[in-house]
Amino acid sequence: MRLALLADLHANLHALQAVWQDVDRQRPDGVYCLGDLVGYGAFPNEVVGFVRERLIPTVMGNYDEGVGFDRDECGCAYRSLAERQRGDISLRWTRAQTTPDNKAFLRSLPRYIRLEGSMPNLLLVHGSPRRTNEYMYQDRPQALFQRLARTEGQGIIAFGHTHVPYAKKVQDTWFVNAGSVGRPRDGDPRAGYVIVTAEKEPQMEFRRVTYDAERAAQAVRAGGLPLAFADDLVSGGAAQGVAAEEISEKGTGE
Repeated sequence: MRLALLADLHANLHALQAVWQDVDRQRPDGVYCLGDLVGYGAFPNEVVGFVRERLIPTVMGNYDEGVGFDRDECGCAYRSLAERQRGDISLRWTRAQTTPDNKAFLRSLPRYIRLEGSMPNLLLVHGSPRRTNEYMYQDRPQALFQRLARTEGQGIIAFGHTHVPYAKKVQDTWFVNAGSVGRPRDGDPRAGYVIVTAEKEPQMEFRRVTYDAERAAQAVRAGGLPLAFADDLVSGGAAQGVAAEEISEKGTGE
């Protein structure tokens, strides 16, 4: 069974359309979304509509929760006051732009999807099995991965949230971060997703898709969102830098 896993679309319609064309060419057995349809990008309604029209099974991301429930917080971690202020602007803007019908859809999303009976079993979440907004970077303490492996058992745990892709096997459990379709943060501006071949020895193919990031950035600027969000799109997050060690300390529960 080959599954395409998309995460962190973040209202980037240009990236999503390009990824979908690539997914079509790959002809997987199924497509799932690991959450965060909205936030930061200029097309929240269009991206939510894209997912709804194609009936893509989707888990709730922290940004989906913040917008869907009209919360004052999105469950994000910030490294500075300026970054928090930009994040607050994004949340207010996205809440104002997203239609009531699409907010209701975001509220309806499940916290996880468990695919049992496959070989191996798959657990799909946004941040981690413990919390929607937990940052599961690859360099988190090994003890954390070991505890989750013991709790969830043999299989694959797939997630997003950090916007940085990787695959890591701990004991008999695979941890797979799908990266980000709409807002990569690993210095590569191409849209990213992963195809997981779920069999006795799972295989992961991390795919990157070139799209017109400058057009997406122009839409961000035209929409009145912070210019830093546009810069992030064309730089793959390199414009702001990624301090994984700082972010991962927040909301870890450790």
